[in-house]
Amino acid sequence: MPAAENHLQRRFLVAHPHHTWAGDITYIPTGAGWLYLAVLMDVYSRRIIGWAMATRITAELTRNALEMALQQRGVSVGLLHHSDRGSQYGAALYQQRLTEVGIQCSMSRPGNCWDHAVVESFFATLKTERTHHRRYATWQEAQTEIFQYLEAFYNRQRRHSTLGYLTPVEFERQAGQVTGGVH
Repeated sequence: MPAAENHLQRRFLVAHPHHTWAGDITYIPTGAGWLYLAVLMDVYSRRIIGWAMATRITAELTRNALEMALQQRGVSVGLLHHSDRGSQYGAALYQQRLTEVGIQCSMSRPGNCWDHAVVESFFATLKTERTHHRRYATWQEAQTEIFQYLEAFYNRQRRHSTLGYLTPVEFERQAGQVTGGVH
């Protein structure tokens, strides 16, 4: 699939919210098979603003995470969406939606995980703090725990050294940014 240019260029310190979103997918093992988690992060605050889980890794999975982010944040002028070159992000379904809403696409260089290190770091944190210590019998069990981690803990309670030891929600509030809704 065609890939977009790497417009982000590892500039992970962003001065404004709703300027740069970064997305990726990870795999969570369960007794019923893999559960796939796609996330979109606002790079400014490291807040997970869109996410979706499914038992199949498809463009619909990533599109669902995108739709959640769009519902929560809307689109600001010049919004950049950065991901790896995975087929789910390069798929016509996904690319058409980015174009429809006026989001500029950026993709990492081939095989270079450092180009989207902020999301890779988030996944490492999720797995270290939550999923590597658990054996999920079912997809539902994993989904419930990951939902709680994302919405109740990570965005609202987990402090980040990059954010001056504030949570993503606190960082947005302190900066005077609205923490939900369309901007």
